[in-house]
Amino acid sequence: MAWQFYGLDDIARQLIKKQTQESIKESHKMRTAVAYGLERFWGEGLRLEKEPHKAAFWKETWDKLVEILACADICIPKHNSIDPKKEELWKLSREEQQIALAVLTQLCDSLVWWTQRYKNIV
Repeated sequence: MAWQFYGLDDIARQLIKKQTQESIKESHKMRTAVAYGLERFWGEGLRLEKEPHKAAFWKETWDKLVEILACADICIPKHNSIDPKKEELWKLSREEQQIALAVLTQLCDSLVWWTQRYKNIV
């Protein structure tokens, strides 16, 4: 697995700048959810459908992850409906899962960092 610059910090900054004061708090929950795997992270955005600002933040973050991983030829499903998309996550090879989780972890770390910087200005 070779390192490649994907601009994760800048992507995180742009995601945070678009959010409301309430929804940026989700970045800490996102970072925690990474430990439970890709499917759990992906599903959280769907679970929050009654809170549209928060759900949109999770969806945008997942969709950015999809774009980033596409650059590495790793295809994960866009954030849409539950079936049959969730099955696609289990079809990834072990290495692809590890890469996806590593990138998602870094992206969420950057989201938390930018949340701390923007929490009083958003």
